[in-house]
Amino acid sequence: QVQLVESGGGWVQVGGSLRLSCVASGGISKIAGWGWYRQAPGQTRELVAAEVSGGATNYGDSAKGRFHISRDNAKNTAYLQMNNLEPEDTAVYICNAFLVERGKRVPSYFWGEGTQVTVSS
Repeated sequence: QVQLVESGGGWVQVGGSLRLSCVASGGISKIAGWGWYRQAPGQTRELVAAEVSGGATNYGDSAKGRFHISRDNAKNTAYLQMNNLEPEDTAVYICNAFLVERGKRVPSYFWGEGTQVTVSS
């Protein structure tokens, strides 16, 4: 059974940095793409960053120039490096993987539970 587990969240002061990790486990054949989303209280979930095989990336407007998504295929892990954090970045950060399960041919989306990031002034 596929699971995605995020880590690396926490409390940080304005201007600080955090590096989030997301590990996928459980019968995975191939991970075609990764995404990081975030959701603040009372707001809709929004895309932070996405990356697909081949290296193409896409960033939400608030993340451009400050955040960077990367992956380690050998570890089935995605990372989100967040720099110059602002109070508006406070949210639960949730990772997403578009992957093919072992024994299957069609990829599906899987989601983690999220990790809290709090930016304080």
